[in-house]
Amino acid sequence: MARELVYTGFMSLDGVVDSPGGAVEGHRSGGWVMDTEFVPEAFALKGEELADTTALLFGRRSYEAFAPVWRDSEDHAAYKDLPKYVVSSELTEDALIEGWGPITILRSDDDVAKLKQTDGGPIYIHGSAELARRLAAADLIDRYNLLVFPVLLGAGKGLFDRSDRDKQTLRLRESESYSNGVTKLVYEVVR
Repeated sequence: MARELVYTGFMSLDGVVDSPGGAVEGHRSGGWVMDTEFVPEAFALKGEELADTTALLFGRRSYEAFAPVWRDSEDHAAYKDLPKYVVSSELTEDALIEGWGPITILRSDDDVAKLKQTDGGPIYIHGSAELARRLAAADLIDRYNLLVFPVLLGAGKGLFDRSDRDKQTLRLRESESYSNGVTKLVYEVVR
């Protein structure tokens, strides 16, 4: 049985996933998650994911943004010893951050498909919108865990490919709305 590949992320109502916590990518509305009233139960999904994650998968830019922060973060300590994979044709071994457990560079979507066939539990993708679009087009993503925020940004990286492609049906597995306007949507890809 193949391992489940799960994309998890914060998303604006109009589908933007970049710069939720700051202006790292230069988005003029960066930090839009922090502008929403904090309600603990709206973020319970993140704790569930920490417990469920058996490996992490990143694109190069998201890896370079998250690795130095998460390596030393108490909130992400559970990730330290988990296997981590970075999909990149450019990243070199000497550019990998030290002290954050095992990290493997994958060079292609085929390498991701092979990883899914190995033993183990769910592999989570954080950030990495471009990678997620590519993997979805290759029919490799199995589930989307989304926290949708009540904000329209008008510009920024979107999670879903806008090109003409075959329809992909999703099945709602779980949903919940919170007092701050955030909605949790967990969708499984129907095959």
